[in-house]
Amino acid sequence: MAFFDWVQPAAQPVLTGPDVLLRLPRATDYEAWRTLRERSRGFLTPWEPSWTADELDRSSYRLRLRRYRLDARQRTSYTYFVFDREGAVLMGGLTLGRIQRGVAQTGTLGYWMGQPFAGRGIMSQAVEAVMEFAFDVLRLHRLEAACLPRNAASIRLLEKSGFRREGHLRQYLKIAGVWEDHLLYSILSDDRAPGRAMPSAS
Repeated sequence: MAFFDWVQPAAQPVLTGPDVLLRLPRATDYEAWRTLRERSRGFLTPWEPSWTADELDRSSYRLRLRRYRLDARQRTSYTYFVFDREGAVLMGGLTLGRIQRGVAQTGTLGYWMGQPFAGRGIMSQAVEAVMEFAFDVLRLHRLEAACLPRNAASIRLLEKSGFRREGHLRQYLKIAGVWEDHLLYSILSDDRAPGRAMPSAS
């Protein structure tokens, strides 16, 4: 897979914010990803689909990478790992997925943060960078995000990022083995403040 990383460059740009760097996951990120996810298991599992028995296995990780690269080539989804500004420390992940063109021009945000890095404003910077990529590069019109009504941290993140609450989705996603209601949030390209600088991309 490391050789595959070299011969198949990422089909999406690297994004940066003041304290973060976002890029496509690589095979060489496996150990850092597995360690962070395992360390954060109790922190993450209440908010995610049930983990499978092979959730953290290297073989499962390889399958994820193949799907991420295929989605990026097809321009239907872009999955990022969130690092510190130097790209040395993995802190979380963010996906801009379910991209629809035509009359919709929409995408959906999903994200996770490792427990040691939660509450530091890191994901706010990551969301801002991806929003600007979505609106200013991909030219999407609308982004959506859904969160559990009891997930106060996610609600704060979305509202701080300019998302507006639009509705209540009944049994929207199966989280930790249970069909859960979610709150629907959205932001439009027209909602953003004019003159905001784009993130660095390479």
